[in-house]
Amino acid sequence: MGEITNLAGVIRVHGAAQGDKTALILGERSLSWSELRDRSARAAQGLLAAGVAEQERVAFLDKNGFEHFEIMFGAAMINAVCVDVNWRLAAPEVEFIVNDTEAKVLVVGPDFVPILDAIADNLTHVTTVVVIGGHERFRDYEEWITSFDPIDPGTDSALDDVAFQLYSSGTTGRPKGVMLTNANFFSLLPMAKELWELTPDSVNLVAMPLFHIAGGGWAVAGMYEGCTSIIFRDLDPVALVATIAEHRITHALLVPVALQFVLMVPGVEDADFSSLEVMVYGASPISEDVLSKCVELFKPCKFWQAYGLTETTGGVVNLPPEDHAPDSPNKHRLRSCGVPGPGVELRIVGDEGVDCETGAVGEIWVRSPQVMKGYWNMPEATADAVTPDGWFKTGDAGYVDADGYVYIHDRVKDMIVSGGENVYPAEVENVLMGHPGIADVAIIGVPHEKWGETAKAVVVRTPDSEVTEDEIIAYAKERLATYKCPTSVDWADVLPRNPSGKILKKDLREPYWEGHERRVG
Repeated sequence: MGEITNLAGVIRVHGAAQGDKTALILGERSLSWSELRDRSARAAQGLLAAGVAEQERVAFLDKNGFEHFEIMFGAAMINAVCVDVNWRLAAPEVEFIVNDTEAKVLVVGPDFVPILDAIADNLTHVTTVVVIGGHERFRDYEEWITSFDPIDPGTDSALDDVAFQLYSSGTTGRPKGVMLTNANFFSLLPMAKELWELTPDSVNLVAMPLFHIAGGGWAVAGMYEGCTSIIFRDLDPVALVATIAEHRITHALLVPVALQFVLMVPGVEDADFSSLEVMVYGASPISEDVLSKCVELFKPCKFWQAYGLTETTGGVVNLPPEDHAPDSPNKHRLRSCGVPGPGVELRIVGDEGVDCETGAVGEIWVRSPQVMKGYWNMPEATADAVTPDGWFKTGDAGYVDADGYVYIHDRVKDMIVSGGENVYPAEVENVLMGHPGIADVAIIGVPHEKWGETAKAVVVRTPDSEVTEDEIIAYAKERLATYKCPTSVDWADVLPRNPSGKILKKDLREPYWEGHERRVG
């Protein structure tokens, strides 16, 4: 296998070296590596024809499918950047992101035509819209891609060039485009082989959304090794259980809620999981009970927890298999997220910027080649997040024990992780404060059996307001992605604040988290 140093190299090398081998399977469809290379080359030619230049963005809005990889690799072949837009977002949020990318090309899946129709006339930079399955106004994807020759433009890209741009919700309500370079990914990808034992013979399950680092990043990790990837458009636990046996899946990454869903499948205890070799999980809280049941169900499969953020190109702290044994004397480590991975430095920093002593809680800072290049067109936010000497401030509060294991305690920035999705309270609060019956509101994360945690609104009504819980939730759902919306509402006469006026969210959260040792995954 030739040396792979950038994203385009993945498809170029494997397309040439093992062209007949199956690269992707989705349902009854499959693509070989050579077919994927040729279709990616056609996409590259299509993007060039649309005027896309090096390092410009291409926007993609659809669930997991072959088209994602064709556009992703096609963009990489011309040193452009594919931006997968979170398809769970509401139309105004999608519009903002597409405009923020300054993308000339937007590819949209059939499920999201209503969103396209709502925003098409408001897109400020898009000149070419392509719709998978066709559209009365815009070009059909299959007609578009097959109208170009399968000729790789051959454009190279440097290590510092952006390979991916994934959007993370902003603490002030504005989503931030996280720029991840070839260097970021290629400092991580060797770990896929070293730690997670991915090889060309592996069969890799890609079930998480590709707009998420746990989906897109994991898919690239498997493709870097040249293995076959089984793609799920939607996560169906029953189908997932059957697929593991049918395709003899060896490797998977699932968020805790997906693992919990698998446990609930009727007859799952009799299913065939004998092919599973490695299960990676992370991105949200997981209970020790769920984790222990999964370890028992999938044994002898090796379990790895990965803690990281989009800004760190995914996992930078890992809990190895030996710390997952239910009868281990180190069972208490199940509450930790593990130890820093190869090439990762980690600090626990107190309020005054001084490193904390062992066992003391502070903010987790990470320095690694995996740390992002920065936020797209947001130099001030980048400077706030990354120090001049390369330390990324995670916003998570935690501590390190005497053995070097990292324990997450809370979130400095109040972020909520619900089912693997980041929810920033400020964004939700800004929306709810537009309701005439709400005088004040705080959004906090509370435990949830299915999603790990969900948003709760603590509301102070305006005088004479009789607004109900259902009305508040419905109001939010009209304006935000469903996963960001509160699932419950509590009432208060006044919200607790410190002398500077900041809401004391830790005090609001505390009663709901009492007895929950594992607060963050």
